[in-house]
Amino acid sequence: MAKDAKEQAKKAAKAVQKGGVRAKTLKKRTSVTFHRPRTLKHARDPKYPRTSAPTSKAMDEYSILKFPLTTEAAMKKIEDNNTLVFIVDARADKKKIKRAVMQMYDIQVMKVNTLIRPDGQKKAFVRLTPDYDALDVANKIGII
Repeated sequence: MAKDAKEQAKKAAKAVQKGGVRAKTLKKRTSVTFHRPRTLKHARDPKYPRTSAPTSKAMDEYSILKFPLTTEAAMKKIEDNNTLVFIVDARADKKKIKRAVMQMYDIQVMKVNTLIRPDGQKKAFVRLTPDYDALDVANKIGII
């Protein structure tokens, strides 16, 4: 044990005499701006999922169509213009509304017009093709 310590001390003394121990010199800077060195970036390797459950599809046909309107004006549209009137989700666009109506009621839709009511709800006017009668569909749904 003491022998190892003596040998180590001799080596250290020899290195000091030889001049092997020097103060570290700083690298000269040639630019005044500091650029952060690019260090190693590991790929993400999560140990557990960050959400408790997978997110479900937010907009299905049941959440797009809220309810059909049964006002006098809506009834007039059904009779005269072959058009059904629905209150729909405000985030739904015309294509999604059209797809939802076609899937839920098995009817063909010619076009969809929408507007935002003053109370913030979206109203959709769904015009049916001539081979479908809005009055029959309204009966089937249970509006009339």
